[in-house]
Order: sequence, then structure tokens, then C-alpha cells
Amino acid sequence: MSRTSTSHDESAYDRRRLRQWLAGEARADGVERRDMLRLLAAAGLATAATAATTGFAAPALAASTTGSGTGSVTGSGTATATTDRTSAAAVPGIVKPLPDAWFTSRGTNAETKFEALAGTGHHTPTDRFFVRNHTATPVLDANAWSVSVWGDGLAGGGSAEFTLDDLKRLPATTRSAFVECAGNGRSFFTTQQGQTVSGTAWTLGAIGVARWRGVRLGEVLRRAGLSRGAVDVLPRGLDADYVTADGTNLGRVRRPLPLSKALDDVLLAYEMNGEPLPPDHGGPVRVLVPSWVGIASIKWVGDIEVSARPLYSPWNTDFYRLFGDAYPAGGSAPLSRQTLKSAFELPWKASLEAAAEHRLTGRSWSGAGAVARVDVSTDGGSSWRRARLHDAPRRADWVRWSADWRPAAPGAYTLLARATDTTGRTQPETTVHNTQGYLFDAVVRHPVQAV
Repeated sequence: MSRTSTSHDESAYDRRRLRQWLAGEARADGVERRDMLRLLAAAGLATAATAATTGFAAPALAASTTGSGTGSVTGSGTATATTDRTSAAAVPGIVKPLPDAWFTSRGTNAETKFEALAGTGHHTPTDRFFVRNHTATPVLDANAWSVSVWGDGLAGGGSAEFTLDDLKRLPATTRSAFVECAGNGRSFFTTQQGQTVSGTAWTLGAIGVARWRGVRLGEVLRRAGLSRGAVDVLPRGLDADYVTADGTNLGRVRRPLPLSKALDDVLLAYEMNGEPLPPDHGGPVRVLVPSWVGIASIKWVGDIEVSARPLYSPWNTDFYRLFGDAYPAGGSAPLSRQTLKSAFELPWKASLEAAAEHRLTGRSWSGAGAVARVDVSTDGGSSWRRARLHDAPRRADWVRWSADWRPAAPGAYTLLARATDTTGRTQPETTVHNTQGYLFDAVVRHPVQAV
């Protein structure tokens, strides 16, 4: 079957899906509407007066806590971290070690400290890659694992089963790509913009870039018997059901993809940085959806539903939409592409030697295009100069950059890094507010002290 016959325009498709959702046609797989309302009430969310007929609104959320910053510096000066040193070793349900020097604990998650990436090369070492878990990391037997592909979007409503060995016998694809939580940078809505948001108070370390190897999802779908009427593809994880604080069971983490994306560049990945995919990062096999928000890259994939109609789950109805004054009462269309960001490999409030030469380093990335340019300011944005890029710009990837700086005198300084991608988009001074704190893309103001 040709890709042309099954692909759809993503933006038009998402607009249609949003209209269906607002009209009450959303199929929130495994979750009753009353449970959704109870979930919102338990989270302290108000619903709009029209929620019963138009969907759920999500205003007034609790303020997030302030997280530590990110960052590193090389040169003749010294850099002293003053970041949160809370031990991440106590994070429940994460398998790999979480040294304080590399990670900050965030509930069931572990955020990478950006200063831990200095000098590590282009790809994030697997042992320093951030962990985002809804529940706990399952440790699965790769020899017993398989993925079921099923649904009315397959010819005759059939199904197919693939073991890890089956996948490895198919043509393999290797690509460098980032995985990034949609809430990465969320804490800056509060600390920089003075706005109330909810969710995990990530700074900028809920991202990592790896060299992934696996089989194209499109290849698997075609071998399973993809039909011309297929519309949505819904991967589901093998981690435990996600149960909210009030007891609402949302089932296993799952989020649908438009068929056009599923057939484009999505992988079923079984290797990470040249090694078998480890448990915390989705092993034996995970979905990798380049450029999109991390929730789309389902870990520990166990089954994939292929549907002839749009599919819904809590992760594209209640969560991972934009709510707030700037958005419709029922929220935006489901989030897809990530946004544009930059981070210094430098501790937050680092102490640097005055009148010494320092080489500031960092990374920038975009979900819309390759990063084409990075500008750095060492005086709070009064002046800018172009940073040196150390990687060839690639879509769905980041670039490393550097800029030399000699603080003229002791005192407090604010460093800024601002990226521009190949679509022509440049990081703004502020990000439009949304109540759940997604897609923060403003230039981050990074404080340091010259001594």
C-alpha cells in the first residue's frame, strides 16, 4: 500500500479531532466521563459552565514549586554549583542509579542536571538520560516480550504479533533524535513570568538525545495488514495502570498518533546508544516519535491499536492540550511538535572567576526544524553575539554551541541563549501562558556570579 493513499494532513486532521472532542464524540479509552469529571475535581480544577456539552476546561491550577537551574563552564575560572542537592536516589520505581551530581528528583521522575552533560559528546550518555515515569519502571523479559497489532484499521479487522526477534529481522533504521517531556521548562512560567501552573517543576533537563535503532512503525503496520481506512494508531505501554490520588484508574499510558505521522519517521526502537534498550527508557521496545512531545513516545510498548476512526485517551483529552485564557474553553488541539529551547551547561547561580576567560557551553533544539543559529548575551539581553555551533544542524536533534566570555568585574550577571531554527522561528522573550505549563520556549535568564 502506498503511503500517499493513507496519509492525511495533520493540522486538518487535528482540527477535525478537536471538533469531535468538543462535540462529545471523544472516545476516552477505558475512562468514563464521570471519572474524568472526578479526576478534574480531585485535582482542584474548575470546569466551565458549558463543560457538560463542550468538554472540559482547566483554569485555576496550583502553582508549581521552583526547581533548580541547569548548566557548566570550562576555562581558567571555577564553577561552583548551588543547585538543589536533594538525593534523587530515593525516586521510587527507577532502576538505574541516580547520582546527585547528575540528577534532581522530581516525584516519580529524575531530571538531568545540564551541567552533567558538559564534555559528554553529542549523545546523552544513557546513565545520564532523564527518566519520566507515570508509575514505576517494569523490568520485562525481552525473550518473552511481544507486541500485538490489532484493530479495525487492519484489513479484515485482523491482528498480528511480533516478537523482538521478529522486529530485528525487519529492515533496521538508526537515527539521532531527542525525547523531551512536554513540561520541560515548566518552572520558568512561575520563576520568570510570575504565572501559576501545575505539574512537575522541570527546569530544562527533561530532555535527552540518543542514537536509537529499531524498525519503522510503518513497516510493522504494513506487514500487519494496514487498510486504506486506517486513521489513528494507538500504542499502549506495559507499565502498571495509572491511578490518580483519588482512586481513578486511567489504565495504561497510551496516546494516539495520526496515521500520517505513524508512517513517516516513527520507530519501534530496541537499541539506545548502541546497547539494548534499558528498562528505564522503555526496554525491550519503545515507540520513538521524533520532534513530538515525549508522551507520544510510549515506553514498554505492548500493543498497538490501528483504528478506522479517531481514538482518544486521557493523554490527549484532559492532558497534553493547552488550557488558559489564550485558548478555547475546551482546550487546544492535542499537542504534537515540541518547541524551541536553549540551555547552558552551567550550574544555576554558578560562581565564576572575574577577569578570567571562560568558555560557556550549551545546547539548543527545536521540534519544528533544525537549529540554524544561537545567540548569547552576557549582560541580561542588552547585547547579543553569535555562538559557535559544534554540530551539523539536524531535524529532531540538538546542536552543541559555545561562546567565550570574560566578566569585566565581580558582580551578578545574567546569561541568555537564544536559538533560531530553519523555519525562521526565534525564541521569544515570554511564552504565552497555559495552565498546565506545557511548551515553555522563552529565553531562560540564567544567573551567575563573578567573584
